[in-house]
Order: sequence, then C-alpha cells, then structure tokens
Amino acid sequence: MGQVVADMSAGMSGVMANLGHKLGLYRAMAGAGPMTPAELARKTNTHERYVLEWLNNQAAGGYVEYDPKARTYRLPEEHAMVLANAGSPVFMAPGFDTVSSLWLDEDKVADALRTGKGIGWHEHHHRLFCGTEAFFRPGYRANLVDSWIPALDGIEAKLKVGGKVADVGCGHGASTIVMAQAYPNTTFVASDYHGESIETARQRAEEAGVADRIRFEVASAKDFSGTGYDLVCFMDCFHDLGDPLGAAKHARQALAADGAVMMVEPFAGDAVEDNLNVVGRMFYAASTAVCTPNSLSQEVGLGLGAQAGEARLREIIEEAGFTRCRRATETPFNLVLEARP
Repeated sequence: MGQVVADMSAGMSGVMANLGHKLGLYRAMAGAGPMTPAELARKTNTHERYVLEWLNNQAAGGYVEYDPKARTYRLPEEHAMVLANAGSPVFMAPGFDTVSSLWLDEDKVADALRTGKGIGWHEHHHRLFCGTEAFFRPGYRANLVDSWIPALDGIEAKLKVGGKVADVGCGHGASTIVMAQAYPNTTFVASDYHGESIETARQRAEEAGVADRIRFEVASAKDFSGTGYDLVCFMDCFHDLGDPLGAAKHARQALAADGAVMMVEPFAGDAVEDNLNVVGRMFYAASTAVCTPNSLSQEVGLGLGAQAGEARLREIIEEAGFTRCRRATETPFNLVLEARP
C-alpha cells in the first residue's frame, strides 16, 4: 500500500514538475535564494494562490526546501542543475513529457497487449518525441564527445581531421548536432524513418549553426545511404528496430575498412534480476509502451526490448559478421559498445 501511494504521489507530482518547467517557475527560483509564493508569482506572472499549492507539493517531494519560520521556499543549487539549467549535463525536467505520452497513448498500448499488434513510433503522441529528445540530450552533451567517442579505438583522431559519420535513428538530431559542433571537419548523414522528426532535426541543426555539415534523410536503419563511413552510430535506437540484425548487416557494409559501429543502449544486465532497480523499472516501462511495440510494428519484429543486455546485443552483432565487439564504456543509463568488421 505504501509503495502504491508513493507511486501515485510521484506520478501526480510529475505533472507538477512539468508545469514548473513550462511556466518558468524553476528558472525563476534558480539562484534567487528564499522566496515567498507572492514573490515567485510576481516574477513568473502566475497566480499566487496556485503557486502556494505548487510550492507545497514541491516541498513535500523534496524538490524545494521550506523554511517554516520565514515561510519561504528555496531551490537548492544542485536541484537547479536538474530542474532549471538547460545547459546542465543532468537537466531532466522536460523528460516528464515522455511520461505524459505514455498516459496519452494508454488505450493504444492496452490494445497492443491484447492483440499483439505493434505501435510505430510515428503513431505515438507528439509529446513522446520532444520528451525523448529532452531526456537523452543532456547525456549526449555530457558524454558523447568527452568520453564515448574517445573510448573508441582511433575514431576520434579521424573525426578531428575530417571523417564521415552516419547517425542512424537520429530522431530530432540531438546526438548528430553535438558531434557536428565538436568535429567541424567531419560530415554527417543523419537518418530516421519518421519524417516529422527529420524536419525538426533540420530546424535544430539550422539553429545550432551546423546545417552545412549534416545531411538529413528519411530512411530506415536498413537503407540509409552512403558507404565508407568511419563511424556508424545507433544512439538509443537499436533495440527499437524490427530487424536489428538486418540493420547491423547494413551498417557493416556501409563502414570503411577500419571504421567502427558505436551502439549506445540503455544500461542493463543480462539477467532479469540484474535489472530490478529504479533504472530498470523505468526502462521496462518504456519498453512495454514504446520500444517493443515499435519493433513489433516493423518487419521481422524481433522485439529486443530496452533491457536486452550486452550478451544478447553481442549475439546479433556477431551474427551480422562483425569480428570484434567490446564494451567501450558505460554510464548509469547507458552501455556503449564498439563493433568492428
């Protein structure tokens, strides 16, 4: 009973966190020190009575601190890194849109569970697309060019001089843009089967000033164009594919002789019991509602799931003809595998 109440409280408070992000409440509190509800309401052009209730919810959840003598509320600096600072490597506030998309698509997911039918990425509520981008972008900014690519044998040197990269399943282009900003001499081909995401990615690239180095295309993981790539990336998408084996084979054919595939996947152990924790709980939920349905909506429909684990991923990589595969690095949220022809 206690666990259910805690989960209901967390679920309802996620809506409050999303409101705090979208109304600028967290940003207004960041670095401002203790504030009264009236001060926060004035600063954000919101209604004081509602702000009071919102602040009390935030205090009850430990998101803000409450001083009962002064009756003021404060957003600690370390909390602001997660909730208010869009440039922070741990900024997560917009990710709650992913959670809301699961509720909005609940009927579709229920039907999928009953019938076994798939749900394509394009069939989900649009909040999923923005929420997923927001959830993964800070990790890409923090790790992609600082630790993940440097962990690959010899790839960073190629990209600094001027290489060629394919970013498969790029979504809104967050990972591609991070790489294009870091390696101005390299050219990129970013692909996704979802046309609307590609249009958004083009806009993001224009805004970031890197559109001249990225060619975006609507293509599946088995038919993205080009050959001779120094690096082919699957960023948090390989497990979503209906035919990951076919995609891995296509990537191998598209590589240069000394190129590499970098596969970034949700962190998972090889056994179910290894994943019975808070991260695994989140990823299994996403897998039930988004990842596995997307795979089952496509040809083959292998349904790897978001917690496939390294051993299962290695099996597919090796079956695709790669002769070397290793765990290059990891984070609490990601496994980063390197595969070579």
